[in-house]
Amino acid sequence: MPTEGEPHDAMLRARAFAQARAAEASQARALLADFVQSAREVGLSPEQLVARGYDGRGGYRTDVDGWYLKKDRSVAVGTDGEFYVMSVQGGLVARLRGAHLEPSDPPLELGRGGRDGESIPLSVALSRLLADAPR
Repeated sequence: MPTEGEPHDAMLRARAFAQARAAEASQARALLADFVQSAREVGLSPEQLVARGYDGRGGYRTDVDGWYLKKDRSVAVGTDGEFYVMSVQGGLVARLRGAHLEPSDPPLELGRGGRDGESIPLSVALSRLLADAPR
């Protein structure tokens, strides 16, 4: 049987979680902005990003240029400094006209909670991209 303080405690935990998530996204956005500036300085060329359909089948051209952050091309950073999850609704219209991507809040660790070995700190992923830049 719930006690009188439980709803209040749940609200406090939810508020603390939301604040921590916002702080993480803010830190990650700063990393992304620094990366975009560095990528331009070293001449790392962006490419037109391609997203997968939610069903995992087919690729869809998008309205965003940028760089993929993981080898599986599941997440990317746009030239606008925004973070994108590379999956879309898809369908015939998206196949013909291309798909529109909406930015998401960036995490500090890509793939957190996924299978073993599939998570990587955002800072490491960005450093790898810059290290692979043509000199």
